[in-house]
Amino acid sequence: QVQPVESGGGLVQAGGSLRLSCTASGNIFSITLMSWYRQAPGKQRELVAGISAGGSTNYADSVKGRFTISRDNAKNTVYLQMNSLKPDDTAVYYCNARPYGVNYWGKGTLVTVSS
Repeated sequence: QVQPVESGGGLVQAGGSLRLSCTASGNIFSITLMSWYRQAPGKQRELVAGISAGGSTNYADSVKGRFTISRDNAKNTVYLQMNSLKPDDTAVYYCNARPYGVNYWGKGTLVTVSS
C-alpha cells in the first residue's frame, strides 16, 4: 500500500512561486506513477501533472511552461514546482499514487493565489 502525504501549500501573490511535496509510504514508490491533481471550488478535480516511474512527464495545457513535476525515489517524494502563479491556480492540490492501477490519494493541500 502507498499512502501519499502532501505539504507545501499556502497563500502567495500572483506571479509568485510555491513548491509542493508529496511523500508516499511503501517500498514500491520507485515503480509507481505519481500525479498531482487539483480541485477548485465548484469545479471537478483535474489532472495537473504526472510523472512515470521512468521519469516521463505530462502536464495540463493550463500549467505547461509554469509548473514542473519531479521525483526523488530515494526519498519516496514527488515535487510540484509552481511558478508564475495565477489566481486561477487557486485550488486544493492532491497527490495521487497509482501502483498496479490502484489509486491512492492524499488529503490535499490548499494553494491560494491572491491577485
